[in-house]
Amino acid sequence: MEPQTTTGLIDRAAALGQLMLDQIGFLLTGLLRPWNSYQLIIALALFVLAHLLARIFTPRLQVWMRSREDWPKWRLRLLVLIRRRLRGIIFVALIWIIVTVMREVTWPSRSYLLVLLANLTLAWLIIVFTTRLITNPLLRKAVRWGALIWVTLNALDLTHAAARLLDRMAIEMGEVRISVLMLLQMLAILTVFFLIAKFLSRWLSARIATSEDLSPSMRVLAVKLMQTVLFLAAFIIGLRAIGVDLTALAFLSGAIGLGIGFGLQKVVSNLVSGVIILMDKSIKPGDVISIGETFGWINQLGARYASISTRDGREYLIPNEDLITGQVVNWSHSDEFVRLDIHFGTSYDDDPHLVRRIAVEASLTDDRVLASRPPVCHIVGFGDSSVDYVLRFWIKDPTGGLTNIRGKVFLALWDAFKAHGVTIPFPQREVRVLNPRQVQD
Repeated sequence: MEPQTTTGLIDRAAALGQLMLDQIGFLLTGLLRPWNSYQLIIALALFVLAHLLARIFTPRLQVWMRSREDWPKWRLRLLVLIRRRLRGIIFVALIWIIVTVMREVTWPSRSYLLVLLANLTLAWLIIVFTTRLITNPLLRKAVRWGALIWVTLNALDLTHAAARLLDRMAIEMGEVRISVLMLLQMLAILTVFFLIAKFLSRWLSARIATSEDLSPSMRVLAVKLMQTVLFLAAFIIGLRAIGVDLTALAFLSGAIGLGIGFGLQKVVSNLVSGVIILMDKSIKPGDVISIGETFGWINQLGARYASISTRDGREYLIPNEDLITGQVVNWSHSDEFVRLDIHFGTSYDDDPHLVRRIAVEASLTDDRVLASRPPVCHIVGFGDSSVDYVLRFWIKDPTGGLTNIRGKVFLALWDAFKAHGVTIPFPQREVRVLNPRQVQD
């Protein structure tokens, strides 16, 4: 930007700022008039009275709130907000009572400042209560202070002067002119459109999540596509509402494409892998998988990663690319049935027919072992000190854990073998210490 343009911008901002200062000075001068001073004294007295009343009623309100613990959460949150703003609520009630009385007994001009303060405090209370609906703390503060500033300027009739000041604080680059007023309008309009898109996204996501016609993976895919379309539409419509020429974004889109080509390969790869996973339904929320040494069930499929919850309470975030390129064991891909094997051995003196029958009956003592798919026990070899068996049984809830069910079946085998006199052999070694003379002989 050229020096002359910068100097002109500073001069215009200084002139407009001086105009606003003159208007504020005029308002302050008017406050020195007798009736205006009386109104300020009345407002100050009402504020002190509201403060004292709030100090008296706040503890009583807290005691009453404790007796309403069975109320819904939204009511309790509203009561907490009322308790925190009790002084302001009392002040608004008192000042409106005084304004009503003064309008009846004296001229309206003698209550002008009180009406102004009553309108401002009431507007501030409304803004504070309504902005509590915004869950994001930073966004809530920004909207609250922006609304408070706009209401104050509007009440003091300084809106047009402030708008002219912000509009003249601009940067001109050829045919493009960007002012502070334009940036604030863009921020406000985009915030409104994004809030609308967020509300629609949550509402539609809840409807899609309860749809039984779609599989879990298709639900996730539909939600992701819907969110992308809504927020992109909110951004484009917001820019068009401000008057921004979207053709000017061609350079920005080119720069983004260049950045993707150089530094965002992994991000794009994970995004594309996530779409592939959702479309081919190889992995869906609720599936029990094993990848590497991680065993757990899919808790959530995101655009960049999959959330896997394990039995020990940990949550692993696995990049979608690893699920596509790596070896993944899906224990519940086509159905929820899982077969487990247990290896054991018994003595050669024990009847193998009896051992097989005892093993099958012992495994069925656990409720998780399916009787509809009967367990089987086979001899798999004759070892050095035992006859080796494998016991195979089925379960249908792998999310309940695999190690614990194996441990329960092993314990059932132990109890059953003890009850029937079946022995489990183990290698025994005998160590002899020879006499040195015997060694020499």
